Amino acid sequence: MLESYLPVLVFVTLGVLFGAGPILLGYLLGPQKPDAEKNSPYECGFEAFEDARMKFDVRFYLVAILFIIFDLEIAFLFPWAIVLDEVGTFGLLAMGVFLSLLVVGFIYEWKKGALEWE
Repeated sequence: MLESYLPVLVFVTLGVLFGAGPILLGYLLGPQKPDAEKNSPYECGFEAFEDARMKFDVRFYLVAILFIIFDLEIAFLFPWAIVLDEVGTFGLLAMGVFLSLLVVGFIYEWKKGALEWE
């Protein structure tokens, strides 16, 4: 029974090697010459001027939530597009309702000014 998991183990091992291998090689073979300029804090081209625990504007979180929502929308659209012939009219209507709800949320955030930056 365990031999059926061998391909999974091979893919996980290859994934870890392809992900961590270049990072490890860069760390081992790269130059290690830190100086004051390289170790200084950097934020948008100028020195940090406030505490790292300062409060963010609520609009930042609203834009982040919008990104997550539309990112998940794309994750649902690809499988739906593949099986569109099988789900038929019901699937088309269900996706239409789903997309219309997302559009209503997007319009609401747009009208509230969540996407406006000062």
